[in-house]
Amino acid sequence: MNTQFVVGESSSSSPHLSCDVFLSFRGEDTRKTFTGHLYTQLCQVGVHTFIDDEELRKGDVISIELDKAIEQSRVSIVVLSKNYAFSSWCLDELVKILDCKQMLKQIVLPIFYDVDPSQVRKQTGSFGEALVKHKERSFGAERVEKWKAALTEAANLSGWHLRNVADGHESKFIKSIIKQVLQEVNQTPLDVAHYPIGLDSPIEDILLLMQSGCEHEVRMVGICGVGGIGKTTLAKAIYNRIFLQFGGCCCFLSDIRSKVEELGLVKLQEKLLHHILKTKDFEVDSVAEGVNLIKARLGSKKVLIVLDDVDHRSQLESLTRERSWFGSGSVIIITTRDEHLLYGLTTSEIYRAKLLNDNEAQQLFSCHAFSYFSPPQEYVELTQDIIKYSGGLPLALVTLGSHLQVRSVKEWRYEFKKLKAIPHGDIQKILKISFDGLDVNTQSVFLDIACAFHGCYEAEVIETLNACGFYSESAISTLVQRNLLQRDWPSLVMHHLVQEMGREIVRMESQDPGKRSRLFNPQEAIDVLQGHKGSENVQALVVERRALKGVKLTTKAFQKMINLRVLKIDNLYISGDVELLSKELRWLSWEGCPLKCIPSNFPVEKLVVLNMRESNIQEVGLDFQCCRSLKVLNLSDCKRLRSTPNFRGSRSLETLYLDNCSSLKKIHPSIGNLDSLITLSFSCCKKITDLPSSICQLKSLEFLDISSCSSLQTLPVDFGDMQSLRSLFA
Repeated sequence: MNTQFVVGESSSSSPHLSCDVFLSFRGEDTRKTFTGHLYTQLCQVGVHTFIDDEELRKGDVISIELDKAIEQSRVSIVVLSKNYAFSSWCLDELVKILDCKQMLKQIVLPIFYDVDPSQVRKQTGSFGEALVKHKERSFGAERVEKWKAALTEAANLSGWHLRNVADGHESKFIKSIIKQVLQEVNQTPLDVAHYPIGLDSPIEDILLLMQSGCEHEVRMVGICGVGGIGKTTLAKAIYNRIFLQFGGCCCFLSDIRSKVEELGLVKLQEKLLHHILKTKDFEVDSVAEGVNLIKARLGSKKVLIVLDDVDHRSQLESLTRERSWFGSGSVIIITTRDEHLLYGLTTSEIYRAKLLNDNEAQQLFSCHAFSYFSPPQEYVELTQDIIKYSGGLPLALVTLGSHLQVRSVKEWRYEFKKLKAIPHGDIQKILKISFDGLDVNTQSVFLDIACAFHGCYEAEVIETLNACGFYSESAISTLVQRNLLQRDWPSLVMHHLVQEMGREIVRMESQDPGKRSRLFNPQEAIDVLQGHKGSENVQALVVERRALKGVKLTTKAFQKMINLRVLKIDNLYISGDVELLSKELRWLSWEGCPLKCIPSNFPVEKLVVLNMRESNIQEVGLDFQCCRSLKVLNLSDCKRLRSTPNFRGSRSLETLYLDNCSSLKKIHPSIGNLDSLITLSFSCCKKITDLPSSICQLKSLEFLDISSCSSLQTLPVDFGDMQSLRSLFA
């Protein structure tokens, strides 16, 4: 495994640095002159600088304190004066400094003060004399060779030569040094999080992604996930862990989505170049010019670039399109809500941010609510309720913890009750950003799933929404890529707060529930139905199972809802003329329906899914010639159903559930006409004695369940002719 990336002590910041600059110099030469002036100037501009005194030098080796000071400095300035090499302490410091440059990626800046770099490089003049004297003092050949190598390495570094800068004027010379030092030390760690809980494991996972492959490659890592899951926090923590290894060639472009809207791509290209090149001596006039400048100026540099909150391909195209734009060893980190934008990366270069587990969630919430890792005893139950509501989303835990801080238990209860009805504005705002970036078609599909189809079979949702005129396959794919929807095969599910965000968007459509596009709140649904307040705006009405238990309504309650596409009224008692139901219905779930017969005038012309489980139905009087779009019919657990309907004329039915129909005896021979039928299930129909021979004509049937049909003795003679059959449960 490549080990280029050095792991620091803290998951949320860079390795601890006690000072910005360590000054290495020969005291007798420059303490009271050049080095003294340089130290004063550095302190005046706010650069924390370490300058030793003679008490820290003991014996022939540098002390532990000096060792530690070198290790914990970001920059080491080595003042190479004429007598520098006569000090064994200085030479040991130089060896230590160069070791830290190699191991800890520190910056070393040599100053050639009244000496020529060639004298240092070749150890001639006073440097050669000093090394001869050290040999005579019996320092040992190995130690002297280390000093010689260190002097050669230092002389080959990019530094300052007093004679070549500012015509030898020390004050101007010091100003130029200060300017570069400020550029280096201003590369500071980023503020990550007040309580960096749950970061350690994902940081290690991402570092492993970055360490795969050759260390000289340009590596790209994408961090994706739903809004508020902590992508930016992770990117900052990773940046802090490794930024010192890039010699100041680092840039963290935060909140790109909003910055592009505010400033445009050209300004972001300028910012990237200014940060890494440490100069503002040029302007970018166009995106095309910016691309060429990035390629030309950064192509030989090892850079660390973080693009935070990318939401459009053009942002990547104009800033980091090709790995070849950057020098070997460069690292590009991209955070986005839209995984599709990372299609140029390999699977091993994408990290999908995870929700916090229960223990991490409790710690994060409690830290913000109580400044402790666990809640006081009287708050334990409420804390668990809020953690469950938050679903492990860091944004929600931090926001709600801060919101509830220093409030009483009584206030907590009031606030949580309100929260369940109206999502917190700060959480809603962050999550809604993803929704706002969708096209109208995908927004409609999202709202339908959030309000009506959460947890439903994907295949049925697709069929239904396609019948509504939506391009649902494309929309669902987009929602999954943008982490607004997950596939939990065979169903579609949403994070609780994402679902709440969608429902809040609908709630804000109107103060009058009857004028909203979708109804899902049980109490609001009761008010609308009982008061006949529905309007043509209502497209979906979903009532939780048994929420309206005991409530009796007539079909007149639906008369004004002429655009109703989705209706879920399980266990609701409704009487009256079913013709008053919307002719636009595509999905109807009426489990526990009190009707004894599904009448022939039932509005089924556009219906795709009809779910009548556990109903009182004895007879299905539908004219299947009118059921032109019906693909799914569920009559399971209809205990009084004695025979299947006459399926003559049906052309679209693909799924038929008749499980646990304990009175079912007769299967109408017309079942063999269902040319599109793929799934047929009769499990636990204990009174079925035989299957009609026409069932063998089902040329599309793939799944057949006749398990626990205890009275079934034989199968039709031509049963083996069903060539599409893949699964038989018997």
